[in-house]
Amino acid sequence: MKKIFLATLLAASVVPATSQETYENAKVIAEDLNGTARYVGMGGAMEALGADISTIASNPAGIGLFRRSTASVSFGFVSQGDAASMSGAKATYGSFDQAGFVWSTNTSGKKQSFFNFAFNYHKSRNFDYILAAASPLYYASQNKLTFAKATNYLLYEYKADGVPDFDHPYLSCSQIDGIYAKAYNKELNQWTYVDASGYDMRRAHKGYVGEYDFNLSGNINNQVYLGLSVGIHDVHYRHHGEYTENMDPVTVEPYDLTVSEDRRITGTGYDVKFGAIFRPIDYSPFRFGLYVHTPTFYTLTTSNETVVLDGAATVSSGESYKFKLHTPWKFGASIGHTIGTQLALGATYEYASYGSTDTRYITGSYYNYWNNYSYDRSESDELMNEHTENTLKGVHTLKLGAELKPTDDLAVRVGYNYVSPMYESEGFKDVTIDSDGTFTASATDYTNWRATHRVTAGVGYTLGQFNLSAAYQLSTTRGDFSPFCNYVGSYDAGDAGTVPLENVADPVKVKNTRHQLLFTLGYTF
Repeated sequence: MKKIFLATLLAASVVPATSQETYENAKVIAEDLNGTARYVGMGGAMEALGADISTIASNPAGIGLFRRSTASVSFGFVSQGDAASMSGAKATYGSFDQAGFVWSTNTSGKKQSFFNFAFNYHKSRNFDYILAAASPLYYASQNKLTFAKATNYLLYEYKADGVPDFDHPYLSCSQIDGIYAKAYNKELNQWTYVDASGYDMRRAHKGYVGEYDFNLSGNINNQVYLGLSVGIHDVHYRHHGEYTENMDPVTVEPYDLTVSEDRRITGTGYDVKFGAIFRPIDYSPFRFGLYVHTPTFYTLTTSNETVVLDGAATVSSGESYKFKLHTPWKFGASIGHTIGTQLALGATYEYASYGSTDTRYITGSYYNYWNNYSYDRSESDELMNEHTENTLKGVHTLKLGAELKPTDDLAVRVGYNYVSPMYESEGFKDVTIDSDGTFTASATDYTNWRATHRVTAGVGYTLGQFNLSAAYQLSTTRGDFSPFCNYVGSYDAGDAGTVPLENVADPVKVKNTRHQLLFTLGYTF
């Protein structure tokens, strides 16, 4: 399916405020299924069952079901089975995934009401992923996209003689556009492009988002459970990519042109989570839970270095800037039921409207001398947020899980986790947006990922005050990779009149298949 961007005349000055682009932001705001081996083994469907420390980050009321204090640590291995290692990124690697404790205190002589305090760390997002894509290109190229923008007057001001003024770019002139302008046009003082016969992309993503949650929770008469968690999110993301086009010019021998890019995103954020679990019938173990998460309020810094090599010349560009990102609200509902002491069943539904993600400029930094406190003021990047609203959509998450205990000490678990697509199928990275998110862009590619399916299984064994658990998770996501957004239009060729111009690359099917083996060691006291 062809995707077309409509070029419009943009005239704006460069300002120091900066913000990020939709597809880059989406990498940060997505979440994985991770935590203790019990939680993962049951597909994460424990928001009503509770009594697992991983519920601190989903339904905080789940911590209120603990009757004894406990501590646990989780670690394991992750493998992207169909990938080849590159740029220091390995297809199989070790991972430290969770560590925390619950301190439980009885507040009534009947041992029916408890007040609990908890802390937990878990890796909420694992960025490690190796992307590979390749395809023929028929009379298209990345630099031809720059040419299309230039001939629609989107990149530079023009001098009186009609020559582009390369010292005065518009906001829609990205770093990659600037590189191509320097490489192909500055000496000639005119716009040109070279077609490519094909491309090859390899990119290694690495890093994680660590979440640190502090929780207060408890129960009333063993029927109403309430909880509150405050989370601190720590972002460490980087990638190295190499995009090579096989250039096929008319006047010289074919050659390869490679765009090498390194990007980092670091920063912190915070959120607040509220939850409740109700057991409406006194003699029945059936219960249901409700919870809500505020947006995560991120302050992030991103930096990049981009280099173009064509065998004859090397041109580079780099940027570093700070921006703010507010994720959407999240809402969840869950049910849980136990049959005797042998069987536990859980189901959870979550919803978050990712199209409402708020990308924000930092408009200034302020220091309060009276309180010795500094802070940043910001405002929404309205044009980029409009693009986000049209590109990302509401995401539905379904979790199903079961635990069978054939003996008091042994547990067997299974689960299923489904996450609906975050991206609109016709979404694309719009390189004409009048935003600093465009101006600081250093790549043109994007991937519209579809639904994620996770199948899980696990076992657990209790030995006195110790408990040991293991879980396996198979996660599969497929998507459509595009090296750049498509353009179909025309340009003014002077004496030749209006000339049609197409720059179209069909999407390539890619996938992310991840295997996780997770172990948890717990101690109850």
